[in-house]
Amino acid sequence: MTSAPAITATHLTKVYRDGWFVRKRVTALSDVSLEVPRGEIFGLLGPNGAGKTTLLKILLGIIRKTSGGATLLGMSAGSRRARAEVGFLPEHLRIPAHLTAWTALETYGHLHNLPTRVIHQRRPELIELVGLSERKRDRVKQYSKGMLQRLGLAQALLHRPQLLILDEPTDGLDPRARAEMRTVIRRLQEQGVTIFLNSHLLQEVELICDRVAILNRGQLRFCGRVEEITARLDQRQLQLAVEWRLSGDAAVLANMFPAAPPTETGLVEMRVSESFPHQAALDMRLDALRAAGISVVELIRQRASLEDAFLALIDAGTEHPGDMAPAPPSDDTKSIPTGGG
Repeated sequence: MTSAPAITATHLTKVYRDGWFVRKRVTALSDVSLEVPRGEIFGLLGPNGAGKTTLLKILLGIIRKTSGGATLLGMSAGSRRARAEVGFLPEHLRIPAHLTAWTALETYGHLHNLPTRVIHQRRPELIELVGLSERKRDRVKQYSKGMLQRLGLAQALLHRPQLLILDEPTDGLDPRARAEMRTVIRRLQEQGVTIFLNSHLLQEVELICDRVAILNRGQLRFCGRVEEITARLDQRQLQLAVEWRLSGDAAVLANMFPAAPPTETGLVEMRVSESFPHQAALDMRLDALRAAGISVVELIRQRASLEDAFLALIDAGTEHPGDMAPAPPSDDTKSIPTGGG
């Protein structure tokens, strides 16, 4: 069992049937196969209605699959043995308002069949880990949504799970609290815990996840490392800063940059964005600029973000990330030396 992946899904399909008389079939998942190795931080992404919640519910045994298979830690997904090794933080955790963080952990610990002695031993450590030490005896009705998320993470860790499933873990947290949550998640990974998280905050996922899976309309569109999908869009999308001293023939510059022709005489500096499919195309463009007497002041490579790649993949509706069309570049830029004008 120790060598088995944390999560596997094999040709997983879920079809809902709607209506009393005419049973309409709604396919929430269609032939989804993926694998999450142990020790990873793995992100599940997709637009609303993509099938993310359905996949989580099948893994947790809340609903039954239509066909295919799924395992957690080498055990059948949804089985009692598998659930005993999983910690779960739902998106909308409901905790009785009269409880405190202290008593809430005792309540959830007993639901896990933990001895009271073990609960009392674990509580201080977990409350400290999620940053609620100063509010541990306040009733949760006084807690903000972010504080409830932190308490929810503590309850998910109480029984020392090998696999942690988090549904929107940073929802409702301010930037500082999100950074603290990322630190906690990385610390758990260092301790050998596998983290499987569902989030719509793509920047958060990009900062913390080793790999991601993207679902759209029930189908798996991509599964791999974050840099693999963003690299698909990094087709040398460059911003060029050029200088041109007009010498009576502005038509040359206007022809080369029809979208941004010069509008005045004298020294003109412009910034334009162009995409180049390979290095040879970029070299040819630079040669043409120099031949026309145009100095290239700066080249800035505009890196694609996970959000760029996600939107391109979803909008394209393609099954393979290699079919994605380039998306608009992000603001994350890196200067590239030109070796002189």
